[in-house]
Amino acid sequence: MSALTWTSAVPLASLAAWVWLLLGQGFFWRTDVRLPRPGGPEPVHWPAVCVVVPARDEAGVLPLTLPTLLAQDYPGGTRIVLVDDGSRDGTGAVARELAARAPEGPPLTVLEPGEPAPGWTGKLWAVRQGIEHARRAPAEPEFLLLTDADIAHEPDSLRRLVRAALGGQLDLVSQMARLRVRTGWERLIVPAFVYFFAQLYPFRRVNRPGGRTAAAAGGCALLRTAAAVSAGVPDSIRDAVIDDVSLGRAVKRSGGRIWLGLGDRVRSVRPYTGLEPLWRMVSRSAYAQLRNSPLLLAGTVLGLVLVYLVPPVWACAGSPVAGAGWLAMTLSYVPILRYYGQPVWLAPLLPVTAALYLAMTVDSAVQHHRGRGAAWKGRTYS
Repeated sequence: MSALTWTSAVPLASLAAWVWLLLGQGFFWRTDVRLPRPGGPEPVHWPAVCVVVPARDEAGVLPLTLPTLLAQDYPGGTRIVLVDDGSRDGTGAVARELAARAPEGPPLTVLEPGEPAPGWTGKLWAVRQGIEHARRAPAEPEFLLLTDADIAHEPDSLRRLVRAALGGQLDLVSQMARLRVRTGWERLIVPAFVYFFAQLYPFRRVNRPGGRTAAAAGGCALLRTAAAVSAGVPDSIRDAVIDDVSLGRAVKRSGGRIWLGLGDRVRSVRPYTGLEPLWRMVSRSAYAQLRNSPLLLAGTVLGLVLVYLVPPVWACAGSPVAGAGWLAMTLSYVPILRYYGQPVWLAPLLPVTAALYLAMTVDSAVQHHRGRGAAWKGRTYS
C-alpha cells in the first residue's frame, strides 16, 4: 500500500467508525435516559425495602451519605443494613453514631462478617451477608436497594426508584450516580468515564427486553428480592470484579427486566483529588473488562488509536476527512459535558482523555500479569 493510499484510508476508516458509533450504537452519546418524573396516581401499597450498604474504610464519607438514607421520604417499610467489610477506620462505629443522631429514621443494623470466603470479592461477600440478613427478617422485603457507601441520595430517591420499578414491572432499576467533578483531573477524566461506559453498554440496548446487552450501575441498584433469588445473586457472580455489569447480566439472563440510566437524584461524594486515584479507579478493572485477554487488549488498543487518536493527528496534518471525524467525536461528547455542568471547550480534548484511558488499560494488563491486578483498598483479586 502506497503512502498516499495509507494516508487516505486510515482517516476514512476512522470517520466510518464514527458514523457507525453515532448512528448504530444505541445513541449512546445522548443523556436523556433518566428515571421518569413522578406523575399519575401513587401506588396503593408501598412495598418494604431493605437498603444494603457494603462499606470498607468509609468513615470519611459516611457522614455525607448515610444521613441521606436515614432521611428518605418513603411511605413503605424501610430498614438499612450496613455491612462493615473489614474496615480499619471505625466505619461501623461511625455508622452507629450517625443512626443514633437520627432516631426518627429507619432502623440501622451494622454487620461485621469478617474476611470474605475463598472465591469471593469483598464487596459481593458483604452484599451477600446483607441480603441474607434482610431475608431472615420476620417479613422478607420485596425490594433490596444496593447502594455504595459513597452515594448520597435526595430525599425522594427511594420513592422514585420504587415507582419506576412498579410502573415498569422492572426487576432491576439502577442509576449511574453523578460523580464528583471539581478538580482539573476530574473534569478531564470523570465525564469520559460515563461516556465510555455508555459506549460499551448503550442504555437503550440494556433497557430493551430480550436484548443481549446487559449492565447495571452498582452504586444505586434497586433489585427485587425474588429476582435476586431467581438469578442466584450474589452467589452466581461472587468472583466478579466488575460486579455491577455482572449483576445486570445475571438478572437479565434469568428472565428479569432491567433498566439502566443516568441519575438525577443520586451522586457520589468520593473525591478524586489527583490523577493517581482516578488512574487506580480505571486500571483496577480495565483488563478484567477485557476478560484478561491479550488478544482483546490488542484489539482495544488498535480500536482506541483508530477511533480517538487518528482524527486529531491526521487533521493536524491537513486531512479534512480526519477533521470531520474529530468534529463528530467532539459533538458526541458535548451532551455528557453538559450533564456534568462542564464547559463545552473540553470536548475537543477527548482524544487526550482517550490516550490516558488507553495507558490505564495497558497498565491494568501489566499489573494483572505481575499479580497485582484488580487491587482495591488493600485487597488484590486474580
